[in-house]
Amino acid sequence: MTLGLFVGGGDIPKLIAEHTKQSGDPIHLVVCKGYESDWMLGYSHEVCGLTEFGKQVRSLKKNGCDKLCIIGNVKRPDFSNLKPDMKGLKVLPKILKAAKKGDDSLLRAVVNIFESEGIQVIGAHEVLSDLTLDAGIIGQVVPAPDDVEDITKAYEIAGEIGALDIGQGAVVCSGLVLAVEAQEGTDEMLKRVARLPDNIRGDENERRGALVKRPKPMQETRVDLPTLGVDTIRNAAAAGLKTVAVVEKSALWVNIEEMRSLADTLGVALVSLKSDGSLP
Repeated sequence: MTLGLFVGGGDIPKLIAEHTKQSGDPIHLVVCKGYESDWMLGYSHEVCGLTEFGKQVRSLKKNGCDKLCIIGNVKRPDFSNLKPDMKGLKVLPKILKAAKKGDDSLLRAVVNIFESEGIQVIGAHEVLSDLTLDAGIIGQVVPAPDDVEDITKAYEIAGEIGALDIGQGAVVCSGLVLAVEAQEGTDEMLKRVARLPDNIRGDENERRGALVKRPKPMQETRVDLPTLGVDTIRNAAAAGLKTVAVVEKSALWVNIEEMRSLADTLGVALVSLKSDGSLP
């Protein structure tokens, strides 16, 4: 059967499409309107509005898709400006109700729409297993004892905000919570940290502090695992941070070798933590 790929922004959809094609397996893209790109022209694809659920389901079934991977950044929409199709109108009340409860509830509602049509939703890490990593220190930079304390506290704070369905990440420096992630996303959070006074954060000459991202306790891991990319490392370095950490098998690492090389060059430690938040 054909793999369906619901495509938003970012690099992971292209990685999955290329991997699937190179493996000789068929793939069909349902591209979220507004996220079209030239690379998609080399694949079977159809562009659909975010709430054109009927069109999305028909496109998947027409192309023999029994499994669907939903991946890529999609900004939370202005629901008043959406143009749903007939199926979209039918399910929109459930979508709106779920959206008020938080992102995880919203994503679960979307997953349920496809699975109610007999289309199994799977995670990006199930298609491309090397997007996730076991516990370990990824590059040449190793956290010092003071860094470990910041990592531990950031891990705890990220868990607390995750339990409230606020975000996945937190930044701690010398025991002080500098930022927590909300709707702005990781990169914008890191840019906020970079604008804080120098005396409460590190710099390129003396890096301090840690960014930790972890799944929310109720996380729908098939569609919203924490993600790290080259921009994450670059922005963490600009914020003066010493460490970027996630949890083993619970984050997507995009272009890992480029990330490793950049982190080593900038003096940033990359860590895949054990499941309990401790260092490997």
